[in-house]
Amino acid sequence: MKNFDPITLEIYRALYTSVAEEMGIALRRTAFSPNIKERRDYSCAVFDRRGSVIAQGDHMPVHLGSMPMAVASALSEIKLQPGDVVALNDPFAGGTHLPDVTLVMAVWGNRGMGEKGKGEGGKENHGEKRSRRFPLSPFPLFPPLFYVANRAHHADIGGATPGSMGMATDIYGEGLSIPPIRLVRSGELDEDVMRLILANVRSHAERHGDFQAQIGSLKTGATRLLEIVERRGSQEAAAYSAHLIEYSARLMRHAIGSIPDGDYEAEDALDDDGVSDREVVIKVRINIKGQRARVDFSGSDTQVEGPINAVEAITVSAVSYVFRCLLEGDVPASAGLMSPIDVIAPKGTVVNAVHPASVAGGNVETSQRIVDVLFKALAQALPNNIPAASQGTMNNLTIGGIDPRTGNEFSYYETIAGGMGARPAHDGLSAVHTHMTNSLNTPAEALEYAYPLRVREYKIRKGSGGKGKRLGGDGVIREIETLATARMSLLADRRKRAPYGLHGGGTGKVGSSAIISKGRARRIGSKGSWELEAGDRVRIETPGGGGFGEK
Repeated sequence: MKNFDPITLEIYRALYTSVAEEMGIALRRTAFSPNIKERRDYSCAVFDRRGSVIAQGDHMPVHLGSMPMAVASALSEIKLQPGDVVALNDPFAGGTHLPDVTLVMAVWGNRGMGEKGKGEGGKENHGEKRSRRFPLSPFPLFPPLFYVANRAHHADIGGATPGSMGMATDIYGEGLSIPPIRLVRSGELDEDVMRLILANVRSHAERHGDFQAQIGSLKTGATRLLEIVERRGSQEAAAYSAHLIEYSARLMRHAIGSIPDGDYEAEDALDDDGVSDREVVIKVRINIKGQRARVDFSGSDTQVEGPINAVEAITVSAVSYVFRCLLEGDVPASAGLMSPIDVIAPKGTVVNAVHPASVAGGNVETSQRIVDVLFKALAQALPNNIPAASQGTMNNLTIGGIDPRTGNEFSYYETIAGGMGARPAHDGLSAVHTHMTNSLNTPAEALEYAYPLRVREYKIRKGSGGKGKRLGGDGVIREIETLATARMSLLADRRKRAPYGLHGGGTGKVGSSAIISKGRARRIGSKGSWELEAGDRVRIETPGGGGFGEK
């Protein structure tokens, strides 16, 4: 690759990252659902003209590592024209689970934008407002300059249970599957497609608003990218996109090269799949040879009947996250990060399920266990760098029904924080979202305003972190009362097998869940759906993180 200026490279890294971040801000500020605007359950990314990711916002790791497969699927299925937006959520076509809907748009400029510092027709710009200078030709004679994409978790996407995170045993019961289709054509929303989607989901106005927010976010990204191109030219912008990818690859090769050569194996398990009581085992062997890594999940359990199967995109995303954690500083979050890493996930297993497996929990629960087993293996090679296990679950809680205040349907969805695993030099943090989730809790005020629900208790679960030289972080206790008849679903884990400690550190406490009705508490399993009456409460006590080192 040709030489590049390192200062200019850093400028482009910051520019492209800022585009992804601004897309996220636009999405958050215009979304309707608390899940997006309060919990920030979304992600945004920028791709080059070949569809390779060049920048991501600091959003949800489980989204970001898997989004390139969704973009690749969209580009292979549909020939995009200016103003088109493709939507998809099919887990077996680049998606993750059905509530995560990805939108993709191509970014075209006008001819004459290819020369550095020149705009339309090659004329010099003199400070005009650039955002108004990009009318897109309906018949492009050249390829797109970029692609932009975002992914947002919709609080409902249909299916048998409100929130679309219930106990279905195949993909058909989990909600509406959307293959790559045009949601926007030539800049105009396809009302027929939107009506079809809304007819299959709950809380129509909220879903419609969230889709419009996603579309607006893409337009924001396109505008900012075209401003970069107008200032610097499409040739330089494309060249530094390629430099960023190669730079990321070099950094990752260097990080892998610092790990001692050898094979590192580990095993962990999910408590069960919600259908049977049997543990679901995940095994990994990480082979380090020079500056390359081979991550092999052979030996992991076959896909199961319950909804904890992960598709390949989820497994690749978890591997990407773990190895990215080994890098220091602001590293370009580009396609180059995975180029020195080979992932082997046998088809038909819980880490690469095939159609029509149920997958709602693969994205949120199995991804966390994949991270746990990867860190457990790497702790053998890098004992002074790897933390103990964090809570290892997202504690997915959904409650839905009819809001007596309005007579309309409501769908509440939330993941609940827990304890972080202790680190070699520091205690773990308490009451935080860890690893594959980077979301927030729903503030009590926002939750009670939006839904017929009341937060009765929310506090740190003292003493739930593992003991050791460094203490694991504590989980939380969150108790929510429903003010209406409703159906509640829980999709969680680490209720039987505790988060592990490292190097003599103790395990974190397992989580627990209960329904409190008429003053009596009843323990419930980690996965399932239950009917609630007005006044019933759901109490979730989340796991603590593992401890590190002997006291």
